[in-house]
Amino acid sequence: MSKRLSGIITPIIAVLLGIIVGTIIMLVCGYNPISAYTALWNGAFGQVYYFGEVVRQVTPYILAGLAVAFAFRVGLFNIGVEGQFIVGWLASVWVGVSFDLPKIIHLPLAIIAAILAGALWAYIPGILKARLRVHEVIVTIMMNYIALHVSNYLIKNVMTNHKDRTGMIKDSASLRSDWLQSMTDYSRLHWGIIIAIVCCFIMWFLLERTTKGFELRAVGFNQDAAQYAGMNVNRNIILSMVISGAFAGLAGAMDGLGTFGYITVKNGFTGVGFDGIAIALLGGNSALGVFFAAILFGALKVGALNMPLEAGVPNELVDIIIALIVFFVASSYIIRVALNRFGKKDVK
Repeated sequence: MSKRLSGIITPIIAVLLGIIVGTIIMLVCGYNPISAYTALWNGAFGQVYYFGEVVRQVTPYILAGLAVAFAFRVGLFNIGVEGQFIVGWLASVWVGVSFDLPKIIHLPLAIIAAILAGALWAYIPGILKARLRVHEVIVTIMMNYIALHVSNYLIKNVMTNHKDRTGMIKDSASLRSDWLQSMTDYSRLHWGIIIAIVCCFIMWFLLERTTKGFELRAVGFNQDAAQYAGMNVNRNIILSMVISGAFAGLAGAMDGLGTFGYITVKNGFTGVGFDGIAIALLGGNSALGVFFAAILFGALKVGALNMPLEAGVPNELVDIIIALIVFFVASSYIIRVALNRFGKKDVK
């Protein structure tokens, strides 16, 4: 079996195995899996409102998945997408509430602020990795906590007068669309989905169709060989982390300027950045794969909210199914071995 075909079939099998094992868990716990999955489907696609919410949820998932996938493709493991997401959200809202400008200036400025914030937050582990060979996993994990608590401090002590929530951003900085919301029975769908789709194309084009993308991938495959070929490995490591952080910061802007229009003090992580890791793994670290994986995760997350209401099944079971899918994706070597053996039998 070809490597390309195996790369397509493996995540599909992982999803099916996750659903099958999830079904077994439901049966053991005394729940009806048919009713559960029916409720899940109805909660994601049963009404146009739910569909709008799925697309709204998919938007930051695509960008968070791209952030993780881009780093993976160049040999880096960016666990700090969650922190970059938070600082991007904070920066976009800060610009959104602080200035009163025409929309043609205000909205791009808020988006750029989020991109720069995420890029800057990723630049720190990038330069530590490049200059001092400090492992990016450790640094990015720690940066998540710094982002969480620093943003909480700024919200309470700088952006507000000891309040837990900022004011709403100006309409001139908003991604919301009355037209899209009216089409989806007044869901929170916004124009961010267009930005996310464009970013999928940008990542694909950059990595697959440009000289710089070839350099970045070469560094990811083998740093010594890239260095021998005359490529600046340290500069490419930093650039890779900065681009990854830019995607993550932009994901934060989708919630700050689109879904909510404000930012609150958080007791814990949002989970979007960590879900981005699973989305990138399931999507095979490709732009197209991330797009479809984000749709699956968005549908599962939104549809799960309907499971307790319609089927009496705890929506935490969806988290178990997602965890199982990630487990089987991480165990993809076993799936590939099995596929190769079946392929050889077919040839015989």
